[in-house]
Amino acid sequence: GPTWAVSPLIAEVQLKPKHQPYKLGRQWPELLLRFTDAPDDDVAMDEPSLQFRRNVFFPKRRELQIHDEEVLRLLYEEAKGNVLAARYPCDVEDCEALGALVCRVQLGPYQAGQPAACALREKLDSFLPAHLCKRGQGLFAALRGRGARAGPGEQGLLNAYRQVKEVSGSDSVHEASLGTHYHAYLLKCHELPFYGCAFFHGEVDKPAQGFLHRGGRKPVTVAISLEGVHVIDSREKHVLLGLRFQELSWDHSSPEEEEPVLWLEFDGDSEGTPVNKLLRVYSKQAELMSGLIEYCIELSQAAEPAAPQDSTTGPASAPGSSPPPTQRPKLRRQGSVVCSRVQHLSTIDYVEDGQGIKRVKPKRTASFFSRQLSLGQGSYTVVQPADSLEQG
Repeated sequence: GPTWAVSPLIAEVQLKPKHQPYKLGRQWPELLLRFTDAPDDDVAMDEPSLQFRRNVFFPKRRELQIHDEEVLRLLYEEAKGNVLAARYPCDVEDCEALGALVCRVQLGPYQAGQPAACALREKLDSFLPAHLCKRGQGLFAALRGRGARAGPGEQGLLNAYRQVKEVSGSDSVHEASLGTHYHAYLLKCHELPFYGCAFFHGEVDKPAQGFLHRGGRKPVTVAISLEGVHVIDSREKHVLLGLRFQELSWDHSSPEEEEPVLWLEFDGDSEGTPVNKLLRVYSKQAELMSGLIEYCIELSQAAEPAAPQDSTTGPASAPGSSPPPTQRPKLRRQGSVVCSRVQHLSTIDYVEDGQGIKRVKPKRTASFFSRQLSLGQGSYTVVQPADSLEQG
């Protein structure tokens, strides 16, 4: 994997061959002030460290061709960390399936006669994200002994642990088949549309609520990959908006004395009527996000003739296997955390010339932004205007 400069302030920079780590370390406080909201005192005390991390530009289909067990372990550890920290939002069923593979790696094959439930309960936060393994507090929790029945999260994890398949002929050594389980974990993570993304921090407007129509902002994580952009609610651990590059236009603005903004434009509907929605993401990293989107689109267009199957329509297939199906039923389940929740966002509709951003009922003839992917299927569409604009 590539080298990353990482700090306790969760600022990350992927280093390129031309970068000089010592020089970058000298410039680190300046970079933090420019691209983060860290207090000045923290910036002065912060020092970066070097880590090997997954390359954002490395295609998932090529990742499945890796057979070096140590490389697979590094990829597995990074993916596991993102799942446990809820940077990769997962439904409960998927968390249990992934946690079961972690159980297999750490505890060995499931043995019917072993007290597996006790072992899982003691280390539950090593297998499931924290928000899925919260325990009760107080007298009731204290009285809950080792012989108590497992909670819903523990029981689901235990059931999934029982179902982890072993490779035939690999019972002799515990570590002999770990590479297979690393591979299975990564393959499951490939079903998540934001696997392998670069993460950025920002805020979006909340929809106005209540009698006083108070809105405010909510913290979000913006995940950008070779395939698209996802806006994730940092607190609720679910996706607010997921867009392929063919489905959006974008730009960024950094006006003086105002907060930098990444603008995302996409198709939507209002009370059943097609509209064009505009989302503002407030972030000091808006310029970085815009540049990464542009670069990912360039890479996708350059690789499109050679790798037409590398798309978001489904997880990548293993070498020699048949092409994957075009749908992911498990990730399309009702209420899935990976489905967009546009109703939780405050978006803007605007007039054609962009002079005054107003609340309008659909209609504009062209995108507000010129930056968009014009090639490929499922391209971003334009809502055709009627004879006149009807003010909302």
